[in-house]
This record gives sequence, structure tokens and C-alpha cells, in this order.
Amino acid sequence: MTRVWKWNRPVTVREVLEDLQQERSIAYTTVMTVLDNLHQKGWVRRESEGRAYRYEAVSTRAAYSAALMNDAWSQSDNPAAALVAFFGMMSEEQRRALRDAVHIVQGPEEAPERGADRRETRVTPDAADEKRVKKPGEKPVEASGEKQGEKPGENPDSGPGGTGR
Repeated sequence: MTRVWKWNRPVTVREVLEDLQQERSIAYTTVMTVLDNLHQKGWVRRESEGRAYRYEAVSTRAAYSAALMNDAWSQSDNPAAALVAFFGMMSEEQRRALRDAVHIVQGPEEAPERGADRRETRVTPDAADEKRVKKPGEKPVEASGEKQGEKPGENPDSGPGGTGR
């Protein structure tokens, strides 16, 4: 799938084979079998072109990754704790990308203004582990490194934040 996603266009077995052979020795029939299996599972669609097929991904790599994350999250017995743990594993760059994505999904009318007095409930790392939520006005947890009113991963002293198979 990585090769099919990489080109973002319909590809032939020969094209995938030649690309893979730059890294390792592999048989034409192996690539053909893998692409046929992906077609049977619904991962790729194919169109006949002469005596060969052109294969194209049914969904994007981003959609596949999102589905994996959603599946893992929905199987958690404590989704809030799972999200807190996941966010805790993120780099600062990944947190910026997450904030940007949330702003895109929410749109400008739903995005809270910086410094606005928000009254929603926040989940903190210790709160998620204890299956309780932190209410506004409670003393912040020292281990989280966050202050009341800050977004997770945001540090006001660091300046404005902006980003196989």
C-alpha cells in the first residue's frame, strides 16, 4: 500500500515491481499476488488496461491512519485516559499539528479565543488515570507541567506556536 499511496495515481504491477527492486530482489508474481489480495480486501480498485491492471488506493493514507486511531480509541474502556496518554506521547510538533487540525475541524466560529475564560471541564493526566475530571478552578497538577487555562502542550513563555503497510 505504501507504494500505491506514494504515487497517488493508478499504478501497474510492473511499476511497483521496478520501484521495489531498487531496494531488494522480488518476483513479479509476488507483487501481483499482493496487489490482487489488496483488491480482494477492498483496499485498492483496479481497471483493466490491455493485458494488465492499474491499481488505485480506495482511500488515502491519512484516512487509513485516522480509522486505525479511531478504532483503537473506541476500544478503550477509558477513552479520556487513552487520549491523554496518546497526547502525552506526542512531540511538540505533533501537538501543534493537532491544534491546527482541531481549529480546522471546529472552524473559526467554534475555536476559543486565546486567553478567553473557558468553563469547560478539562481532563488531566492524573484525573484520567483516577477516572475523574478536573473542574475549572481546581489547583493544577504539578506533574502535568500545565497551568490552569493553558492548552495541553502550550507554553506561553515559548512564543507563538504555529505544525508501512
